[in-house]
Amino acid sequence: MIPFTVSRVPEHSPEFTNEAIRRQTEARILRFASAGPRAIDRRLRQLDDEWDIERVLEANASSLILAGMALGSLVDRRYYLVPTVVAGFLLQHAIQGWCPPLPLFRRMGVRTAHEIEQERRALLLLRGDWHGLQGDTDHGRVEQALQAVRS
Repeated sequence: MIPFTVSRVPEHSPEFTNEAIRRQTEARILRFASAGPRAIDRRLRQLDDEWDIERVLEANASSLILAGMALGSLVDRRYYLVPTVVAGFLLQHAIQGWCPPLPLFRRMGVRTAHEIEQERRALLLLRGDWHGLQGDTDHGRVEQALQAVRS
């Protein structure tokens, strides 16, 4: 069965890696909760520039394919095997959500677009972009922001 796009990378990542990424995200949200709107604005701009796992894998694969093609044409044609294998792994990732470099990049903290968006929503909530929150206290707002990341 082909997994859903949003869940396929976390499903193929070790749970301890997923949990580490969640803890890091929650720690950032807690840090920015007390830092004020300007700090939140800066963080939102940083999130705009953050590369998600798909982009990292695409850049990695295309670099290896280009290197393999160059080595195949300039050094030895056996290097043409590199782009063939990498393209196969990229196709496997597109279908299943897993490929050999995925665990490494996830351990390095590379997040999915969905995980990045969860942090963005939590920060927007803390900044006050959505009114009518249940908690009037800062603690209540932070709890709701963290809940947005956990869901």
